[in-house]
Amino acid sequence: MTGTQNLTPDDRHHVVVVGGGFGGIQCIKSLKRANVRITLVDQRNHHLFQPLLYQVATTILAPSEIAWPLRQVFRHRKDVTTLMARVLGVNPDAKRVALDDGSTIDYDTLVLATGAQHSYFGNSGWEEHAPGLKTLEDATTIRRGILSAFEAAEKSDDPEAQKAHLTFAVIGAGPTGVELAGIIAELAHRILPSEFRNIDTRAARILLIEAGAQVLPAFAPKLSEYAAKSLSDLGVEVLLGDAVTACNDGSIETGGVMIPCRTIIWAAGVQASGAANWIGTQSDRAGRAIVDPDLSAPNHSDVFIIGDTAAVQDSTGKPVPGIAPAAKQMGNYVGRVIGQRLSGSHAPPPFVYRHSGSLATLGRRAAIADFGRVQLKGPFAWWVWGIAHIFFLIGTRSRVVVAWSWMWSFLTGQNAARIITRQVTSKAPTSLTDP
Repeated sequence: MTGTQNLTPDDRHHVVVVGGGFGGIQCIKSLKRANVRITLVDQRNHHLFQPLLYQVATTILAPSEIAWPLRQVFRHRKDVTTLMARVLGVNPDAKRVALDDGSTIDYDTLVLATGAQHSYFGNSGWEEHAPGLKTLEDATTIRRGILSAFEAAEKSDDPEAQKAHLTFAVIGAGPTGVELAGIIAELAHRILPSEFRNIDTRAARILLIEAGAQVLPAFAPKLSEYAAKSLSDLGVEVLLGDAVTACNDGSIETGGVMIPCRTIIWAAGVQASGAANWIGTQSDRAGRAIVDPDLSAPNHSDVFIIGDTAAVQDSTGKPVPGIAPAAKQMGNYVGRVIGQRLSGSHAPPPFVYRHSGSLATLGRRAAIADFGRVQLKGPFAWWVWGIAHIFFLIGTRSRVVVAWSWMWSFLTGQNAARIITRQVTSKAPTSLTDP
């Protein structure tokens, strides 16, 4: 299909939102009472609760428990039209968005909430060997790799091959890396031992590799130290101070040492989408667009950029973190700005990020929580973490299902989502872990 899309002829102000993540969803919600028509464009048909994506990758939750069809989310909003399409670019002078099918969409106001992707710091070839975790596809790929590694070790009679299959490397000790390493350790040391006959899964080696001096650098030092000790108690080897210098099919190199390893997961960095290039504005080193105080693009007041795509500073001059609460705050703010502009009232003051705290889990029974003056750790912090995440899930059904999955795992010590899925082909596998 080519041409300009005008699916619902209407003379109301047309707001196009690109991206159905936390920022885009919140912006649309905040425009509920504005006299506008909205087109939501996303290359996927679902909204994803990314903070729990690592639990899909590590067999605790099923994909459907943390993702919701965008059409379902806005089924009662007659002012919202949802399109599944990939945006190729934006012509800000013509006020037009180009889609991958050759068609275009005209807008009066544009909101870019296109998120971020993995950054391998110039080593793009590593992506083939070390998948990152941003999408459901990433999560199921990692889950398949983790479970297949145990299966391959079970079938092998070569001790060195078994050792390589049972070595798991997580690169990057931010929240995602810490949470992944902790659950993989739980899986190997507590959940799987009774299910295998030829291997002892407790012999698995879980590496958490961080080039910096501490895990979770955004947290208070005492909480970071507690996290490192807790991970060590779970059986995770925390390697600090050396970056990964090589990443191949079956091994990594760090600190000058080559480590045989068949499962490698990347959690070390992200790069913003190409939104800054689309509209020709400056960006920071991570590709995030430099925006004005009201989150609009310089020289394009009708284009707003939010979430991981935008470079925004907090009241202390530090970059606003790329987390869900920040994206939601930006989306809510931009929705109010658009509404007040259209109503002719005074625009709100510049955007101010209000940090509501940082949370990270350490296995299934402990967590840390940093609320500034209030810092929590241990089982109580885990309950705080769980309640906070359930609160932000969409819909009562999702909250009940996720809470039940957690309770089942907590009480039985078993994870339910341990199915290995793969595409069946006629070709012979090239390795024991060939998907």
